[in-house]
Amino acid sequence: MQSEQPEPSREVMPAQVLVGLMSGTSLDGITAAVVRFHEDAQGRVRPELLAHVSRAYDAATRARLAAALVGASPSEYTRLDFELGGWLADAALAAVAEAGIPREEIAAIASHGHTVWHEPPHGTWQFGAPAVIAERTGIDVIADFRTRDVAAGGQGAPLVPIADALLFAHDTRWRVLQNIGGIGNLTVVPPAGALEGVRAFDTGPGVCVIDGVTRLLRPDLPYDVNGALAAKGTPIEPVIEQLLADPWLAAEPPKSTGREKYTAHYIASFVAACRAARPMCSVEDIICTATWFTARTIGLALERFVPQPLGDVLLSGGGARNPVLREAIAMTLAPRHVRAFDRDFFDGDAKEAVAFAFLGWLHLHRRAGNVPSATGARGPRVLGALHPA
Repeated sequence: MQSEQPEPSREVMPAQVLVGLMSGTSLDGITAAVVRFHEDAQGRVRPELLAHVSRAYDAATRARLAAALVGASPSEYTRLDFELGGWLADAALAAVAEAGIPREEIAAIASHGHTVWHEPPHGTWQFGAPAVIAERTGIDVIADFRTRDVAAGGQGAPLVPIADALLFAHDTRWRVLQNIGGIGNLTVVPPAGALEGVRAFDTGPGVCVIDGVTRLLRPDLPYDVNGALAAKGTPIEPVIEQLLADPWLAAEPPKSTGREKYTAHYIASFVAACRAARPMCSVEDIICTATWFTARTIGLALERFVPQPLGDVLLSGGGARNPVLREAIAMTLAPRHVRAFDRDFFDGDAKEAVAFAFLGWLHLHRRAGNVPSATGARGPRVLGALHPA
């Protein structure tokens, strides 16, 4: 009998450096990450975070972006698109300077931009003119990642799962990576990151309801800093139970949502419901209720749609810095082991920017960036459009 021949190893690709740019639905600001990607002979990819910077939006910019979600003039949309491109370019250059990498060594900038409207199957719209980024930085830019997946019948979201599976899987156990940005989303990652077993979907609000309620009731605060207000309140359980009956939360994945659902009207209705259920409730009680509502939507998502025996749940995104929300999630998901993404990898604030840098890396190598089991697309697609410098 002829002896079996070993599988030929892949050609080892030289390491490449990309910049990932992210402006999330929490409206907190821009994150830029400089990442070097190493691929070994077996095709495993390892990200090396060289630097990351965050640029917070001031109150006026946050208000403009929030207003754009409910309707603005063509002039305002055009100006915001170009201005955001400039802000993204500035953040990218700041991160490159922090990393100490010459611009000519950057393979590309991968920019998610800022989602203004997301309504699959009809379309998706992100601000942050990539041509402006390319012009300002002198570096090739890859952008518009969501459109191709929507065109292929997908939700165009979530797109982070391919990074979660290929970069952050556990060797032997199932894992959930839960991001808590403006919107919450999770990825169920099989052992060793087998893509055919990946599932991902939005779980509901991340910090958008907590932040919206805080800004409405305490206009002097951009958000509930360190969960200090929620820590002084008690949740209003009838309101939480009422909101958990939302049919969207019960809908089977794949599914996605955004600020077009959790609008200013939703926030005002949330506050009114709290005051109707508990007439003497405090501001702290209402913010605490929003915090526990977010935690319970995450718990409900795992209970309904994640039957796999999980080794752990890793939290990232801005909401993971809120200790009251973290504790509420841990209590809701017990006995599963819940911890911060940072403890196993790098700073969780950089995670989504790193994921989009990886999507840019995949684009350069003509490899699919979507996971059809997560987005519902008809098949794998190379994502993004290239804007040469």
